[in-house]
Amino acid sequence: MRPSSALLVGIVRLLVGAYPRWIGTEPTAAQRIYFANHSSHVDTLAIWSALPPELRRHTHPVAAKDYWGGSALRRYIALKGLHAVLIERVRDGRSGDPLEPLRQVLADGESLIIFPEGTRGTEALPGPFKAGLYHLAARFPDVELVPVYLENLYRAMPKGSVIPVPFTCTVRFGAPLLRQVDEPKDAFLSRAREAVVALA
Repeated sequence: MRPSSALLVGIVRLLVGAYPRWIGTEPTAAQRIYFANHSSHVDTLAIWSALPPELRRHTHPVAAKDYWGGSALRRYIALKGLHAVLIERVRDGRSGDPLEPLRQVLADGESLIIFPEGTRGTEALPGPFKAGLYHLAARFPDVELVPVYLENLYRAMPKGSVIPVPFTCTVRFGAPLLRQVDEPKDAFLSRAREAVVALA
């Protein structure tokens, strides 16, 4: 592990804990998409830190370029510490496919951490999921889809805060989402969200 990565893990453990709990699954080298609820800027760091070191090397968090690329420090943390994939958020009038960098990572055999809500929420449970997870799952059917629930991070670092409030946070990894043949997009996204909710 790079020194910068080890330092990030140490800071996250000190501030919020980010203790892993594997429920119905185990940490393995299988290629995966970890998908989770999103309530704070610490979410990405928490999930990545909760993974064993050998999995971190092959797991890339997906992060918004406008935030994580917004300063030299955040860009360094994202790219050098987390090996993150920075994507453009979809905005009116902007062309391009924000999923293309994610497809490339999966095509290379690596794993991803994504937040299907697309933006941070303010509640304990996630909001509706956007379609990105569905499209990635359809394109890469052999990749395991692992739901993750971040407990207490919406309290530890609520939207708008800068310094985390002392809360012990748990990262719960659930059993891989089973695929259903010809499942409609909305049904898939609803089922994926419920898999995260079930870990709450």
